[in-house]
Amino acid sequence: MNWQTWSEFIHMGGYALYVWGSFGVTALLIAGEIVLLGAHRRKALTLARRTVQYGKAERL
Repeated sequence: MNWQTWSEFIHMGGYALYVWGSFGVTALLIAGEIVLLGAHRRKALTLARRTVQYGKAERL
């Protein structure tokens, strides 16, 4: 597609809600995945530290 103005680009030929909604949902899911990965990493590091300190692992 070839857009002549920014307004035409933003409106996406009448499909703006679908296109920008899809981008929004994707961005939200990626952000959620990053947050969950950080939480899982912190939990794994905590478990590893406890295992090294006390010599046994806590069940997940």
